[in-house]
This record gives sequence, structure tokens and C-alpha cells, in this order.
Amino acid sequence: MTTLFDRRSFLARAGAGLGLLALGDVLNAAQPAAATTGLHHAAKAKAVIWLYMHGGPSAMDTFDPKPELTKRHGQKLGVDLETFGGNAGPLFKSPFRFAQHGKSGAWVSDLLPRLAGCVDDLAFIRSCTAESNSHGPAMYHMNTGMPRVGFPSVGAWATYGLGSVNPDLPGFVVLGPKDGPKGGPQNWGAGFLPGSHQATLVRDLNDPILNLRRAADESDARQRQRLELVGKIDRGHLERIPGDDDLKARIATRELAYRMQREAPASFALTGEDVATRSLYGCDSKNADTRSFGAKCLLARRLVERGVRFIQLYTDTDWDHHGGLAEGMKARCAETDQPIAALLTDLKRRGLLDSTLVVWGGEFGRLPISQGGNGRDHNPHGFLTWMAGGGVKAGVSHGETDELGLKAARDPVTIHDLHATMLHLLGVDHERLTYLHNGRRFRLTDVAGSVITSIVA
Repeated sequence: MTTLFDRRSFLARAGAGLGLLALGDVLNAAQPAAATTGLHHAAKAKAVIWLYMHGGPSAMDTFDPKPELTKRHGQKLGVDLETFGGNAGPLFKSPFRFAQHGKSGAWVSDLLPRLAGCVDDLAFIRSCTAESNSHGPAMYHMNTGMPRVGFPSVGAWATYGLGSVNPDLPGFVVLGPKDGPKGGPQNWGAGFLPGSHQATLVRDLNDPILNLRRAADESDARQRQRLELVGKIDRGHLERIPGDDDLKARIATRELAYRMQREAPASFALTGEDVATRSLYGCDSKNADTRSFGAKCLLARRLVERGVRFIQLYTDTDWDHHGGLAEGMKARCAETDQPIAALLTDLKRRGLLDSTLVVWGGEFGRLPISQGGNGRDHNPHGFLTWMAGGGVKAGVSHGETDELGLKAARDPVTIHDLHATMLHLLGVDHERLTYLHNGRRFRLTDVAGSVITSIVA
């Protein structure tokens, strides 16, 4: 006997079938190597640790001395500059001393004695450029490739393209600043990608993730029962609306959250490290300067060991020294020098540096003129970033700014170039990693970007 269906019944049943297929995709998305595109070529790096010095660190006071600036200290520049805060003064030499270090002979400020011992592992990119001299848009640009909101961050693109290694931990983790960065969580969001690719934010190392621990009065069986009920309701919605990517992401994220309650507490517990390792990072230092960032760097190493693909660390305080440059730079370098050197040393001795790309930098640099007599204004026209490990040549330098440190003068590097290089080292062709949105195929590097081949091993 043949049964006839009206149009409404036919569409409902067809939608249910498609919904089950979509649910299968959702469940598979949490598995290791469930990549959207997979590797386009052999990967040199398996993971990224991005040390984000938000606020804009000054290259000419850290890794890029300018003798001509010292010689012309106090002179007027003689050209009009676009400034963010105004009050532009004369040329302003660095208040710090520099010396060459390592076999590479890299110059390093006396503010960074520990990192000075690591220069032969670093690749300096001295000619970075950006589009905005305002923190919010500049941070969006550095993190998402676009100086406006609504676009996926680098970590979201990486997990979208490569999937997760450990199904019980998020693929993208952000260790944020205490007060949040300028621009907020859009800096690590998923934009128009499925929401499951946005970062998991670690707010406080003592209580890293909200609701990470099950309520004391709820058993595992009871919690599982609740999740299954909610999942059943969600799957019912998904059968009726098979194309709802947000709902798929919620299902996957809820299951990940449950699995994280088993795996994450041990991963985030720094008490599992021995005294010597904690001391290396400055976690237990009597000098409180290194404790917070040291703990973040140590946690980043632990997460890499456990299969987290992309980790971004923000300093708790910013490098935005419009005034009090000498005091501010001393404080920021005191907080980060030992922890970063320890991270590089620890990764290297554990055999992890070769497969972990470490990136250091901010959203822009600083001008060579003074602001208010003792500070520096924003400079997106020439600034410094460095990379290490993960397929990067060691002890090399790319590009340079002019003799004053004002603008990129040789081999300029755009943010799209930085992103293209990071993806390349992860085994991804930035031109082929795309996502269809509003009728157009978007990519992290938009319609530009080239790999910085001179620093790739």
C-alpha cells in the first residue's frame, strides 16, 4: 500500500533526515583531527603560543636601538606627524643601554637580561606595519586581520582549519588581562565562523573557567541526565532547522564543557609542577612582579603538552606609555623578561620548541619623538615582532625601520603577512583556508598577505 504525504509532512521528514546528518557532523567536530580543510603542506608547528604585549611596546627601547636617535635627541623632527594623543615634542632617545648578545649579535636593552640569553632562538621582524593608531581597531586588526569588529580571530581560524587535538580541552585558550583588553572579547571571538571556534577565556588562575567544577550537591550521573535531556531537546530543534550553525555549536560546546570538568582541573593545576620549574618561571618569587605572567607562561606550556592548539597570553597591565616611559618600561619588562625566557628554555629542554611557534608583540609600536617630555605616542608605521620555534629560523632578522625608528624602510611586513606566516607554519595555505559568508568566501588574510619566507626554516 502506498502512503501519500502532503507537502508539509514531506518537508518535515526530509528536514529530520538532514538534521541527523548535521548532528553527526556536530559530534564528529569534537574529535581529534576533525579538520575543515586539513593540512595543505607539512606542518612545522603543531601549536602556537602568542605572547601579546597589549598597548604597544617600544622597539627602540627593547630590541632595536637607534644611534641616530640618540645623536639627535632633543631636536625637532621637522615634519608633521599623525599622533594619537597630541603634545608632540622633540626627538627622544631611549633612556636604556643596549648591548649585543649571542652568536647572532642581536642588540637587546638592559631591561631584558634573561631574554638577551635567548636571542639565538629568535627571528626578529623589525618592519611591521598596521593601519590604525587607535588601540581598539589596531587590536582587532592584529587579532582578526580587520580593523573593525565581526571577524574571526587567528586562533578561531586555526581551529576551524585544523580541528582540535585533545577532545577534552578547547583548541583555543586565552589567558586574558585582569581588566580585559581594549576592544574586549571580540579580540578572540569566532566572528562568522561557528561559535565553537571562539576562545575559552581563562579569567583567574585560581578559578580559571566559570563553572569548571560541578556543583557539590550534583552527582555525575545526575549531571549526565540533565545534559542528555537538554541534548534531546536541542536535537529536536536541529531536526527542524538543520542549517542552524549556532545550535550545532551550542551542542558541541556543551559536550566539551562536560568533558572539560574531568580533564581541565588537572591541566590548570600548577601545583603539579616541581619547585625548580615554578622558580624558573618566577611563579613563587618573593618579588611579585613575575608571578602572574610567569604562571600564565607555565600554564601555556602545560596546555601545549596536553594538545591545545592555540594559546594567547595577555600581560595584566599594558605597554601604553604616553608618559612615564622609563618607569613603565622597567615595570613591564620586569614582569615579562624572566617568564618569557623561562618559557623558551622550558619548551626547548622538553623538545617542544621545534613544534611550538612562539610569537611576541603588540598591536603597534611607539614614535621616536617625546610626548609630554617623558612618553611616546602610538606608531603603526614601523614596529617589531619576533617569532621563535615552530619552523622559524633561529638568530635571524627581517626588515628594518629608518634610522630614527619612525617608519618601515626595508622589507615592510603587514599584519596579513604575519598571519600568512603563522598559518603556513601550521601547515595551512592562507589563500585556501576560506569560509563562505554572505555570498563571499572570506579568509583571515582577506585578499592580501605573503609568507615571510626569509624567517622560515
